[in-house]
Amino acid sequence: MRFTTMRLCGGEALMAISAVDLCLDIEQVTARLERMGHKIKQKDEMMAVLDWNGLETTIYPQGKVMFFPLKDRSLCIKYATELLEKLV
Repeated sequence: MRFTTMRLCGGEALMAISAVDLCLDIEQVTARLERMGHKIKQKDEMMAVLDWNGLETTIYPQGKVMFFPLKDRSLCIKYATELLEKLV
């Protein structure tokens, strides 16, 4: 997968933005994550929030993934790839 990254929250968070619009169904995404043992903290039709590798992680339907706190761009892309490969 290819991503661009964007710094958010004063540099304390990074968002990986998929080069391809993925159109994820948040209900299906959260069900799959829960089956994998992840606790969903919050969800609505626009996002799902969970802990991933010790980071607060937000997944958006377009395939964007935000990690907080995280400052390392290469880790951001690595984690987003790992996560989305399990969901797509």
